Amino acid sequence: MTDPMILSGPANDIDSLRRPLIAGSEKVQQQIIPQLAELGNEGLDVLMEFLLKRRENPATWVDGKAYQVLYNSDAPQAKEFLRSSFPEGIVPLKSECGINYNSLQQLLAVQDFQAADRVTIEKMCELSGPTAVQRKWLYFTEVENTSAVDLQTINNLWLVHSEGKFGFSVQREIWLSLGKNWENFWPKIGWKAGNNWTRYPNEFTWDLSAPRGHLPLSNQLRGVRVFASLLSHPAWSKNPEK
Repeated sequence: MTDPMILSGPANDIDSLRRPLIAGSEKVQQQIIPQLAELGNEGLDVLMEFLLKRRENPATWVDGKAYQVLYNSDAPQAKEFLRSSFPEGIVPLKSECGINYNSLQQLLAVQDFQAADRVTIEKMCELSGPTAVQRKWLYFTEVENTSAVDLQTINNLWLVHSEGKFGFSVQREIWLSLGKNWENFWPKIGWKAGNNWTRYPNEFTWDLSAPRGHLPLSNQLRGVRVFASLLSHPAWSKNPEK
């Protein structure tokens, strides 16, 4: 005969986590999501319920964290849920230029930030046309003319899948807070230490222990003028997310 305590224990755990997951602060939610992930199918069910309730609102990094648990789970019900409810991922992949951002979302969902960074540069060049794709870097005038919708999609993918630590809008916020002072900006985001530039790729940090704003590596776009164009792009005045 099954011990009733074995049945009631997990249920109590689930109930005690479900309420603060729905109503708690982001900090509380951040702590609860991995706890639910450890409770097996019952925990996954709560995360699925959570995402469904929030799907009409723009995805935040909390949604991204819940999505990542489901995406990286081997449980059949999690895979079926994502296939039916979020076939393209948690972030809408909007593009004015017919660009497919599915590969970027998949890499970020498994937190392969180094590969995602490479794909980000590729997509940025793709937005500017075949010449930029062949060249593999951008002129500042090309950045100025980049679609705001597409930049917001790329930015939201990074934000949502990095606990809000990475993305162009995060870099812009830091840059503005430092009075657009590049010499203060580079060390703040971990791209320079003293007089030494961080060397690609081994000296960069490809996980969430990196400084805020460390990724994506827009310095690969070539030069301060290009980066200034990116951080000054009209896309960010239309996108209040940080």
